[in-house]
Amino acid sequence: MKSWGYLLAATALVALTSGGQAQDRVVNVYNWSDYIDDSILEDFTKETGIKVVYDVFDSNEILETKLLAGGTGYDVVVPTGTFLARQIQAGVFQKLDKSKLPNLSNMWDVIASRTEKYDPANDYSINYMWGTTGIGYNVNKVQDALGIEKIDSWDVVFDPEKLAKLADCGVYMLDAPAEMIPAALKYLGLDPNSTDPDELAKAEELLLSIRPSIRKFHSSEYINALANGDICLAVGWSGDMFQARDRAAEADQGVAIDYSIPKEGAQMWFDQMAIPADAPHVAEAHEFLNYIMRPDVIAKASNYVYYANGNKASQELLDEEVIGDPAVYPDEETLNNLFTTVPLDAKTQRLVTRIWTRVVTGQ
Repeated sequence: MKSWGYLLAATALVALTSGGQAQDRVVNVYNWSDYIDDSILEDFTKETGIKVVYDVFDSNEILETKLLAGGTGYDVVVPTGTFLARQIQAGVFQKLDKSKLPNLSNMWDVIASRTEKYDPANDYSINYMWGTTGIGYNVNKVQDALGIEKIDSWDVVFDPEKLAKLADCGVYMLDAPAEMIPAALKYLGLDPNSTDPDELAKAEELLLSIRPSIRKFHSSEYINALANGDICLAVGWSGDMFQARDRAAEADQGVAIDYSIPKEGAQMWFDQMAIPADAPHVAEAHEFLNYIMRPDVIAKASNYVYYANGNKASQELLDEEVIGDPAVYPDEETLNNLFTTVPLDAKTQRLVTRIWTRVVTGQ
């Protein structure tokens, strides 16, 4: 789930060999922006001879539109679990050939058991990263506006009076109904997976009540906005908040960013790597997935993006500021308080889309 505003590009296009016969081996990867250390892609090419053509997106909706249209040309894509589940049902992915993925033995059963909700038996995907959806904030500005040193509750976001006090210093929210509507339901004490139209209407009412205080809905721009001190609060993905925190610290301009997993509970999400049914380079895709599941490789990725990964064997290789941060790798109590969401039926999805349109437009 990620964007620093630049595109990672690992290699060039496929070229014919000098004999004009065989093509160079290639794998086409479509991943979230700002979501990998590009040296991983370079090392993969050095080790395997497989060139990586790497494109990025910043919303599940963009990825899903391309997948459902077919013919993307991609060999590896990275949908979030809830989207993956319905895409599997739509037939857009192929089952993994697990005989070609010996590094599956490195995966973490705790995460694998949760991703099975979206991908039974994990037949179609491997976990790349996982994390939470919570609150990133400018410590000093929040203290000035609200008189509190630390945010620990969703009420800072969903109480209109409290959020209004932060409106002047700037509030961003994910442009993601699959994240924000469940959070609103949870705050209201309702099932975050509710499909009850009356309960969804309550979530809509709550979101509309805070709409005047939200400057922008976007799923990546809040990283730099927080880091630069342009805004004081954002609801977004955990790893993004840590990137903002570290950029602010590196800039050394007096901006201190912190991240909260609200005590009421927050959403746990999983970004899964999968192979489209019409992938042109299936063998290379499997080699790429197996490489990513190497403990040293995925540890390098986590140390770069500050997200937890689903690879147990990698944990001893993680930087202490990653594995030792309870906001990245929550303790058992917090982990048990996190919720996951399930795919919506078509009727509810249409309702949620309409609700979100009204929230974002404020109408």
